[in-house]
Amino acid sequence: MGQGPENSRAVHGRKPRSQASTPEYNKIPQSNSRHTGMDRKRASRYARGFSGWSGESGVMNRAKLGAGVMLLALLALPPLARSQAVGDHQYTSEAIELGSRIYTSQCALCHGPQGALVDGIDLRLGIFRGVSSDEDLRRVIAEGSGEGQMPAAALGENEMEGIIAYIRAGFDPEGVAVRIGDAARGEELFYGRGGCVDCHRVNGEGPRTAPDLSDIGAVRTPAVLQLNLLDPAAALMPINRPVRLVTLDEEVVTGRRLNEDTHTVQLLDSTERLRSFAKADLGSFEISREPSKPPVDMNEGEVADLVAFLLTLRGVQ
Repeated sequence: MGQGPENSRAVHGRKPRSQASTPEYNKIPQSNSRHTGMDRKRASRYARGFSGWSGESGVMNRAKLGAGVMLLALLALPPLARSQAVGDHQYTSEAIELGSRIYTSQCALCHGPQGALVDGIDLRLGIFRGVSSDEDLRRVIAEGSGEGQMPAAALGENEMEGIIAYIRAGFDPEGVAVRIGDAARGEELFYGRGGCVDCHRVNGEGPRTAPDLSDIGAVRTPAVLQLNLLDPAAALMPINRPVRLVTLDEEVVTGRRLNEDTHTVQLLDSTERLRSFAKADLGSFEISREPSKPPVDMNEGEVADLVAFLLTLRGVQ
């Protein structure tokens, strides 16, 4: 997927607004799980989207376990509620399975069983020519491409939905297929009405205390990006959790932890100053269990657009 169009950069010139107030500490996060209902196998695959972190010993393992438990807990939702939740932001498992059958019978001969027979295209890995959004995929499938090399496919609405779902699930019939919208619209949301840049940093823009998303599209799957938008507590990396410490002199410092070892901790405080403290000089040191942001207040299409934009953030190419 390429970078977002340059014509949407006009909204970037504004200065970031002030950050939200410091989150409350040591409270168990409340899951926004109504958005992420799924069956048991898909929930476990969703949880595997997290990469490790080399910070304090054992923290990432506990985070993975906690995320997995939280996701599996979503299964306690009534079946109808889970189905409706998945339909809001993801393709259903039924659509993915239907798409698998259609792809095998109608597409695999030219594209190959793994979707990589055509030069420059790898459907399983999401590598296309001139395609980024689900609507782009729908258009190419319905109209054909390559000056007739790929003929138009006469598919019904459910069949078309199934093919797109199967591609977005990475050719895994039991995978998670997130809806992906328009990256240009997502960029407008990120820098405009969504206010995302107020609490995140991209390519040098945004608060230095904020999580840096400059290469987030290269290290996160669409499923995890979506989860972070809809249920931040379930997807927050330990290194991005706000911290609060009190020195023996009763100075209270909040900010984002950069590094920690047995004897010291380094952080960017709320004024963006780099601070280092000896643990022996601290009266308390707390790591927030709550994310610094609430779930996004966006509709299905806006979430899909924002995920599409985040996938374009892949660092320096």
